[in-house]
Amino acid sequence: MLSTTSNVLKRCISKAASLGAATSRLKHTLPDLNYDFNALEPYISADIMKLHYEKHHNTYVNNLNATEEKLAEAVQKGDVGAIIALQPALKFNGGGHINHSIFWENLSPKGGGEPTGDLMDAIKSDFGSFERMKGELVASSVGIQGSGWGWLGYNPVTGRLRIATCANQDPLQSTTGLVPLFGIDVWEHAYYLQYKNVRPDYVSAIFNVANWNDVSSRLATARMG
Repeated sequence: MLSTTSNVLKRCISKAASLGAATSRLKHTLPDLNYDFNALEPYISADIMKLHYEKHHNTYVNNLNATEEKLAEAVQKGDVGAIIALQPALKFNGGGHINHSIFWENLSPKGGGEPTGDLMDAIKSDFGSFERMKGELVASSVGIQGSGWGWLGYNPVTGRLRIATCANQDPLQSTTGLVPLFGIDVWEHAYYLQYKNVRPDYVSAIFNVANWNDVSSRLATARMG
């Protein structure tokens, strides 16, 4: 039994070593925005965008890099306990980086309206109508207790679209298996400066700047596997 346990730990360390080597070479950075901070007004203010992007998202990036450095050190030392202890920080900050990187591209000053083409066909097939999908996503996002994200996702197993929510910064695909297509950040830092505690107004306003072209592209990529 002791020999088996030792072998398992060695394999864990070996796998983590590969990750540690990679993370020691790569640094995560903020993705470029394709629009100015004030481009989404009046739906999302420039002050919110600047704070959200430069402070909050940047914090996730910095903390993710720092956590991965600690992971590399733990791997070098063969400290399985430390490797396990770092997982929550990796999930939180890594999820924050993944989620926000999608969020910025999901929005556009030329967005709004309704999707077209294959995306609209899929929405009608799986929800009955765009308005029904929108209503379900709004209700799910508004109903999140505390902080989290509301998502329109794609199930690669069934080939169908689904509405899902994630707590905190949990990344959709890693926690549910759904491929993220369109996300709504309902952390207070995403809306409080402008909408105060009226989350429903913010969630509804997001659809005025929804970049359905980006969502359509994500769906096409997800379907390709």
